Amino acid sequence: MTSAKLKWPTSENADSQLRAGLRFGDKGTHTSRTMMLAELSELLAAMPADAGREDYATAVVEENVLGKQTVSNRRLTNQRLGELYGLDSRIAVFRVLRRLWDFDEAGRPLIALLCALARDPLLRASAPAVVGLSPGSELSRTAMLSTLTAATESRLNESILDKVARNAGSSWTQSGHLEGRVRKIRQRVEPSFGPVAFALWLGTIQGLAGEELLKTPWAQVLDVSPARLLDLALRAKQLNLIHVVTGGSVVEIDAVMLDPAMERF
Repeated sequence: MTSAKLKWPTSENADSQLRAGLRFGDKGTHTSRTMMLAELSELLAAMPADAGREDYATAVVEENVLGKQTVSNRRLTNQRLGELYGLDSRIAVFRVLRRLWDFDEAGRPLIALLCALARDPLLRASAPAVVGLSPGSELSRTAMLSTLTAATESRLNESILDKVARNAGSSWTQSGHLEGRVRKIRQRVEPSFGPVAFALWLGTIQGLAGEELLKTPWAQVLDVSPARLLDLALRAKQLNLIHVVTGGSVVEIDAVMLDPAMERF
């Protein structure tokens, strides 16, 4: 196994990323939950696109749209989904997820993954162990724990690290990068235009531009070459999601228009 060199953004000089809803630090939802793709899918199917944070909370806790058996579980589910995705139309990264969700049904698992990566530092910490695997290779528990330990600089005890490793493994399975319940085997994902547009937007709010956007960690997670990413970006352009211009050796990409409210940042 080889470890992917993913240079994720840091909290230094990250004002625009913080305002967009990215989260940094030592804590993360994956100490107790996975990316919760099934719950997110069910919740978004039940809610209008312009729903606010209180609307989501009411739906989960009071109306029990996710069918949880106890009030405490409903409250915890609402909290964890909020941590992972925002569930708030005032948060840019959630606005982008919500817009793309309706545009690209096939891309939903990867759209959710990108948002969860943006919002959970512990899931980001697990990425090199998975992205660096060749298709068909098995993800070992030792490799995942080693990757997490290095990323968190031993700040988490063994018990918590083990929980993060299990939950992260499940999340990468939900996204399609891994297959299997006990033995986790690496699969190559096939992104559609939605996840590509999201990855380009996440790179844009880092201050990157042009061809740099095709080589970010967000883009690397999608398992395809820069050339293929550009093809899919042009598809997103056709749908007026982003702006792309190519000609000769020049590549211009403007993904800010994916969220018009970004202009207020």
